[in-house]
Amino acid sequence: MGSLETERSVVGWAAKDPSGVLSPYTYTLRNTGAEDVYIKVICCGICHTDLHQIKNELGMSNYPMVPGHEVVGEVVEVGSDVTNFKVGDVVGVGVLVGCCRNCRPCESDIEQYCNKKIWSYNDVYTDGKPTQGGFAEAMVVDQKFLVKLPDGMSPEQAAPLLCAGVTVYSPLSHFGLKKSGLRGGILGLGGVGHMGVKIAKAMGHHVTVISSSDKKRVEAVEHLGADEYLVSSDATRMQEAADSLDYIIDTVPVGHPLEPYLSLLKLDGKLILMGVINTPLQFVTPMLMLGRKIITGSFIGSMKETKEMLEFCEEKGLASMIEVIKMDYINTAFERLKKNDVRYRFVVDVAGSKLDQ
Repeated sequence: MGSLETERSVVGWAAKDPSGVLSPYTYTLRNTGAEDVYIKVICCGICHTDLHQIKNELGMSNYPMVPGHEVVGEVVEVGSDVTNFKVGDVVGVGVLVGCCRNCRPCESDIEQYCNKKIWSYNDVYTDGKPTQGGFAEAMVVDQKFLVKLPDGMSPEQAAPLLCAGVTVYSPLSHFGLKKSGLRGGILGLGGVGHMGVKIAKAMGHHVTVISSSDKKRVEAVEHLGADEYLVSSDATRMQEAADSLDYIIDTVPVGHPLEPYLSLLKLDGKLILMGVINTPLQFVTPMLMLGRKIITGSFIGSMKETKEMLEFCEEKGLASMIEVIKMDYINTAFERLKKNDVRYRFVVDVAGSKLDQ
């Protein structure tokens, strides 16, 4: 189909100020260009980053803001130059909707590191219109930033994979940690952490969940399949586990000391930071030097890695553990997320919600 000639008016749920309270908001989508795909949103996951953004905790929020970057939708119309998608396809949209396409990261298929990347929401598109996210009726997205869901994969189960899933998959792939037989740690058992356990186990790793309390032990071991559970305040067990892990995926989204976890790493072990934290983290250098250990970070994943991850999850039968809600519950869901009261990802049934109420 050709490009649409008129802008569409849609309803989403937006934060209007740093209180972070979402309410109905009507706005227009940009015109659909030749490379664009117009999608009707089916569902959208709630990520901890959404909480940071709606409350301006990173100091960069623009209002009104429609959050949501774990979006699954159905293709309604495609631009004249769209070749990868057709009407009726079920597709996913993640954290990004644009990049410059000619810098080193873009040319290397790691466009998430492009300095001119465009976020799915709280950003400005190339035409000057603000980007708005997936807690809305519809989106217009460049075909480069869409991925087709594998046949048979549930939209609600797939939504968290578009951020939480690929955020874990990308560093495991990039740092050569996909091979079986490794010993890995997952620090923090939330939305990202629970997918970390599932993906690492599917890769054949011995997985230890590290948490600040004992309350998630049964969930981690019996439901998610972790091999061990380590409480970070248990000094004896932490000492026994010293120098035992090849890597730790640190998903904690608030400030925390790094030394206790660095001590768990083997020689050349990697502490991979995932949590968005707006305060400095501290450590003493001998913790790194005496084991040639690495503190590094990783940001979501590329579109190429997103496709690989979805295929991997489909092949291994992996799915997110979710709680499906309607849009009228979203403010309560954000309050619960702030208290870590979710197992392990909220997913909003957007298509089944009355957005204008």
